[in-house]
This record gives sequence, structure tokens and C-alpha cells, in this order.
Amino acid sequence: MTTGFVSFVSSGPGDPELLTVKAVNRLQAADVVLYDDLSSGPILDLARAGADLVSVGKRAGRPSARQDHVNQLLLDYARTGARVVRLKSGDAGIFGRLEEETTTLDAEGIGYEIIPGVTSASAAAAAAQIPLTRRLTARRVQFLTGADVSGGLPPDLNWQALADPGATTVIYMGKRTFPALAAELMARGLSPDTPALLAHGVTTSDQQIERFTIATLASHLAGTTSTAPALIFYGPLAP
Repeated sequence: MTTGFVSFVSSGPGDPELLTVKAVNRLQAADVVLYDDLSSGPILDLARAGADLVSVGKRAGRPSARQDHVNQLLLDYARTGARVVRLKSGDAGIFGRLEEETTTLDAEGIGYEIIPGVTSASAAAAAAQIPLTRRLTARRVQFLTGADVSGGLPPDLNWQALADPGATTVIYMGKRTFPALAAELMARGLSPDTPALLAHGVTTSDQQIERFTIATLASHLAGTTSTAPALIFYGPLAP
């Protein structure tokens, strides 16, 4: 029996036009596509006619596929000799649990490739028409997950780095925990007037970019129960 091959394809933030040529080629050749929730919609229209499309997405507050189940599906399909696309939102290597899946394939000797893509942070900055770096004032960019496995604020954060006024910080999965995080930042000297952005539905028809300070954003998020995914930026952002 011929063993199949897995392509980890980064789907970008949602706009099919931001896919790489290689990503489109893999989708059009795939026998099966295991896709994240945020990679559904028009991007799946690029898949080969007749390909199996299997949702394995994870969303906060909703029933989601367990990671061990996703890992097993990758093995099961690859063992049939299929060309498998594992379609991940944004860039597969940024908060996408990529390593858990590649480790599973490595253990079974199944070949794979990783196709990079546009991470949501880059897409959101472009949508807001701001750079992630700025000469003299934003010499560093840092990406942070705002939630640990329990959904709470990670306990081992580097607060000195996060409170650096000369860095652009992007928080993934951080809406629920940002009020607590902002309180810690301000207690460590970061100005409450530090500019902040909240980006929803980047590059989709639901896109919404809102500007705040870290203090006003913390107050805004403290009063919401929305589980819709969003990105948070703060630092020396362009007006």
C-alpha cells in the first residue's frame, strides 16, 4: 500500500486572493481537505471537485474537534494513499498547533510539507493601513497568545517585554483576558494612553477595525461576551 502525503496549507485570514500559488495548487490536487473553521467559505471552493471536505475546526465556546481526533484523521487518510491537505487559518506555524500534527506524522513515517501564508496580524495591519514596525519607535514585533489551555491568561508571561513601549504587540485569542492583561501592563508602567486596535473578521465581509487606547479597550472588552475571534494590537501604532 502506498502511503499518502500531507500538505499543511496556510489559508491566510480568509480572503482567497491572499493564498499563495502553491496553496491553490495543493487544494486543486487534494483528495481530502481537513479544514479549520476559519478556513471555510470561499477558500474551499478552490478544492478539487470530488475531494472530501472534513471540518476539524476549533472555536472558543463551541463544540470542537479534539486534537487527538485530528491527528488520527491525518494518519487514517494518509494511510489510504491520499493526497491530504490540512488547511489551517492564517499562517500554519503561528498558534496553529502545527507541531502536534507534524510530530504525529513523523512518528509514523508519513511525509509532509508546510506551505506558509499570510498571518492574520499582517493582514490586519494592512487593513488598518499601518505598519507593524516603525522607524525609531517600533523596532520590535511580538506575537502573544492571550489564553492558555484553560482559557485564562497565561501565568508565565514576560511582563517586561510586554510592557515595552517600543514594541508592537499582537495578541491572538485575547479578548476575554485583555482587561486583566491591560491592568498588569499599566501597573508595570505602560501608559494607559498607549494606542490599541481591535480587528474582527479581517479581509472578510465582516471586517471591522476599531481604535482605542489600552485603557479604553480594556473597558470595552470587559463589557462584552462575544466569542467571535479577533486580534488585538497595542504599541506605537500609526494614527
